[in-house]
Amino acid sequence: MDVKNYTYISEFVLLGLTQIAQLQVTLFICFLIFYIINIIGNLSIMVVTVIDRSLHTPMYFFLWNLSFLDICYSSVAVPKMLSDFLTWEKSISFAGCITQMHFFHFLGSTEVMLLTAMSYDRYVAIGKPLRYSVIMNTRVCLCLSFSSWITGYFHSLLHTVMVARLPFCGPNLVTHFFCDIKPVLKLACADTSLNLKLLTRVTGTLATTTLLLTLLSYVFISKFLLKIRTTEGRKRAFSTCSAHLTVVFLLYGTAIFTYSRPSTQDSLDQDRAAAVLFTVITPALNPIIYTLRNKDMKEAMSKIVHKLPF
Repeated sequence: MDVKNYTYISEFVLLGLTQIAQLQVTLFICFLIFYIINIIGNLSIMVVTVIDRSLHTPMYFFLWNLSFLDICYSSVAVPKMLSDFLTWEKSISFAGCITQMHFFHFLGSTEVMLLTAMSYDRYVAIGKPLRYSVIMNTRVCLCLSFSSWITGYFHSLLHTVMVARLPFCGPNLVTHFFCDIKPVLKLACADTSLNLKLLTRVTGTLATTTLLLTLLSYVFISKFLLKIRTTEGRKRAFSTCSAHLTVVFLLYGTAIFTYSRPSTQDSLDQDRAAAVLFTVITPALNPIIYTLRNKDMKEAMSKIVHKLPF
């Protein structure tokens, strides 16, 4: 399509989750509660893992990274969504939209990489306990963490650069509560087939590969669990693994569902519902899952609370 004579748009309008005015305040209160739980819960984990020296282990180093990621990840989309519930002006600049898109996919893809690193850590801890401190030394932990962040960054950069180069000449109504790739591509006045292929193949490959690696780690972990003779030892190992697996299935399930399907109007509506799960609910549930099923974390939090003057 020849777009030389078109007037390019400078901002987008986010349609949000619903156009029903009566639901706006109710949704605002519900999502604000989840966001506060997310911030307080994940900050608590970050503070506890730094203060308590007994938690200065690879497992809690990765958990600190995950908590930091969850705060940043939801903060990319949720504050804007909350403000849009209370105003009729739901616009976002073109630069702001691309920036939001970049950080959303940067942090999201970093999280799936980090979850894979955490599954490898659990495999080494349970399968090779005597060599755990040697294998998962500081250098290896930093390399796994850094590679997760850098891979997530360049994965997101690929998509956002491809989207930013497209012409947008109207309409400018984004069928979502944040600037995600698929609803924004629907507004481009140019061929977006390459963008969609990259999204389904590159993102789908990244999500599927990391999921398979995570599941493979747990196949080996399950074999080692069966060899643990004491019930207490098996229960302790299973509690840390089950918390991680719960988070994995919550995140991967929605990510693969959202980004590996063709883009249609029905799929975009379903994507909005799925996005609520991995931007609002899952980051709030993660600290609850990890603290309730983790004896060391509960004991560390209890010690810190008892030291408080009040």
